[in-house]
Order: sequence, then C-alpha cells, then structure tokens
Amino acid sequence: MADDARTSILFICNQNSIRSPMAAALAAHLSAGTLSVDSAGVYEGGQDPFIKMILSEIGVELTEENPKAMNDLNIDRFDVVIALTPEAAGEARRLVGSDKVKFWDVENPTDTRGTGDELMEAYRRAREDLAARIRADFLSGNEKP
Repeated sequence: MADDARTSILFICNQNSIRSPMAAALAAHLSAGTLSVDSAGVYEGGQDPFIKMILSEIGVELTEENPKAMNDLNIDRFDVVIALTPEAAGEARRLVGSDKVKFWDVENPTDTRGTGDELMEAYRRAREDLAARIRADFLSGNEKP
C-alpha cells in the first residue's frame, strides 16, 4: 500500500519509454499532487525523443526521464497498477495478482507509419486518451484542465 494517504499508481508498459512515463507525468500534473505516481516497463527501454515535446505542448513536464524496469521497484507498495500493454498486464498480474491490475488499451504511437505530422498526431492521441482515462478513473473535478 501507499506510504501516505494519496492513492499510489504505477503505470507500466513494455519499455517505459512512451506510454507509461507519459501517463505518470499526466497524472501528476492533472492531480496537482493528489496522486502518487510512478512508471516502469516490463524491461527498461530507451528514452523516446518525442515524449517531452508532446507533453510540453500542454504545459506538462516529464516527471521521470530515465526508463526503468518493474524489477527496479517494489510494485506491491502501489494501490493500483495500470498496464498499458497486454504483456505488461500479464507480468503485473503474475507479480501482484489481478486485483490490483487494470488494463488500458492505449495506442502505441510508434506503430504509426507516415509523415512526421501523422506520427506527432499519434502521440497526441495517446496523450489525450491517457489524460481522459486518468480523469475518469482517478480524479473527481479537482484536476487541472
């Protein structure tokens, strides 16, 4: 469980490069600190070159810049684990059981092929999808716009 009264959330994806750090940064920003958040991957990937740019478009700072693996954390301490890929959901359920794990099927922007503008739109869609899910599941009107 969390060390304080705030709900603690771990966002996980495969490499902790795009969706999970984006979700953690959005949750921290939107909740104005009422949520305790972190992110990790099934395994540690590399830093994505576009994530800072996409978040800065809406005034959000990346909370964690160095990708990390789930093995680097004690995931039992989190109230809820949000898995953003099927692989991450399976690994999280194996480690902490299915009661704490939710799966959000969020688009992987790197699956998009096309122009630079089309790729950036895919990142924006993922960002907006994550923000909407965070608002719906964890915030009750006290979030930032």
